[in-house]
Amino acid sequence: MRQIFALLVCATLAAAFGSEAFAQDSSAAATVNPVVEWNRTLLVIVRTKGAQPATVHPTRSFAIMHAAIYDAVNAIDRSHEPYLVELSRVPAAASKEAAASVAAHDVLSAFYPAFQATLDSQLSSELAALPADLHTAEGEAIGHAVAAAILGLRSHDGSAAQPIPFVFINTPGRYQSTPPNFPPQPQFTHWSRVTPFVLSRADQFRPGPPPALTSNAYGDSFNQVKALGIVDSTAATPDQKLIGRFWNGAIQNYWNEIAQTAALRHGLTTAHSARLFALLNLSLADSVIAFYDAKYTYNFWRPVTAVRAAEPQTNAETQPDPNWLPEAGNTTNDPSYPGAHAAISAAAQQALVAFFETDHFRLDVTSEVLPGIERHFESFSAAEREASQSRIFAGVHFSTDEQAGQTLGQRVAGFVVEHSLKPEEHEERIVP
Repeated sequence: MRQIFALLVCATLAAAFGSEAFAQDSSAAATVNPVVEWNRTLLVIVRTKGAQPATVHPTRSFAIMHAAIYDAVNAIDRSHEPYLVELSRVPAAASKEAAASVAAHDVLSAFYPAFQATLDSQLSSELAALPADLHTAEGEAIGHAVAAAILGLRSHDGSAAQPIPFVFINTPGRYQSTPPNFPPQPQFTHWSRVTPFVLSRADQFRPGPPPALTSNAYGDSFNQVKALGIVDSTAATPDQKLIGRFWNGAIQNYWNEIAQTAALRHGLTTAHSARLFALLNLSLADSVIAFYDAKYTYNFWRPVTAVRAAEPQTNAETQPDPNWLPEAGNTTNDPSYPGAHAAISAAAQQALVAFFETDHFRLDVTSEVLPGIERHFESFSAAEREASQSRIFAGVHFSTDEQAGQTLGQRVAGFVVEHSLKPEEHEERIVP
């Protein structure tokens, strides 16, 4: 899947636009950042009820869209290695903005046909803001070609498979359907079989098993979440309770918005933005594939099951509470270990730090589930740590889940950064 797919488009471009297609002048910069705008559009789509197929993880859409944007823009910019698609003899003056917009539009049109009119309108508006000249037309052709190639290469990646039926086993430590809603089946049981975007295989960085139920580590993590994560906890501070609720949304959406803030704050070019969002979303997508591999390898129970069914004879530190419910209300319907918030947040933090070459960044984060509430951070890692800890305060994860998830996300993103979208030659530092 990661083999470069070369498209010989020089003849097509030359025939369509004449020899001027190979001019070296740069097109005028767009007044808006098309990479950020299409990222915003996809966030609106995945937040629309019923828009995202229930058996397809949304990080796949983000990764494919941003991979297409990156390869289309980089085909013109030529500053970094291509991800999957390499175009031959691309005119250097072609519009990067047109290429980005068309590539994004074509990917989202393929995935979300119900939004076709909205997507067409956005593309028309963005292209209308560009010069009606040869370079814009060249960029459009490049965007179409790259999107078609990326979509073709990912068309049989396993994401369309039906989830694998899951059989609950009622033994200590094994994942069970969780109260109070008791979902009949866990989600994304098939996702570890999806072809990774950069990783060699889903289990490449699989963590070791969760702590034994007899261990001190398990007893400590059990009692921590039992005290802090219960609904209306008397042990948790008001801020911890707020944290548990604040991050209780689709965590990859938070990190894409954080990346938007960083890209706009630094005034990134279209080419730099394309690489930033590709690194981020390739890392997130592969982290999801990797953590589902681990989740369904270990099938570890969630805190609500563990607390209600605790057996002191197995571990004297674990006393049961048959009425215990988590602060979050319902627990995500998949096994507990490793933590998804931790893996995704650690991967995002690693990708952002690798791109900007610094962890220090002042940002305000808004919540998907608490409108009007913002939290302030002085670094990417501070936001990452709080997002991970929030799952303990929400009562849906053990601290050992979060530790394993954090390590997994770091390793996945480190591999993505090391093995993809590398500079062709020295590039100037992004941060002043």
